Amino acid sequence: MSTTTDFIAELIRAVNDIEKLTHYEVSRLLDRSIDTIRDMRRHTGDAGIHSVRDVLADLRLSSERVQDLSAEQVRDALVDAADVLRSLKIVLDRTE
Repeated sequence: MSTTTDFIAELIRAVNDIEKLTHYEVSRLLDRSIDTIRDMRRHTGDAGIHSVRDVLADLRLSSERVQDLSAEQVRDALVDAADVLRSLKIVLDRTE
């Protein structure tokens, strides 16, 4: 498996064990997601996609406000991150 695939799996595991995670751990996962998405966007040339920019803004807000989020909101943010990463990985795999 690739590093991206491993990270997507890590995000999904976190969703399934959300009650075991601390606020700090969730924030770190979201921050790593943001960094990885930005890096992958540079490689795909899709830096201007509006919806990805919106997801990044939502992920940043979720990371900063993680203590105020419900478990369902945290799950949604982690699933969104995994979904964007999966989509970008598919695009990258096609171009290689």
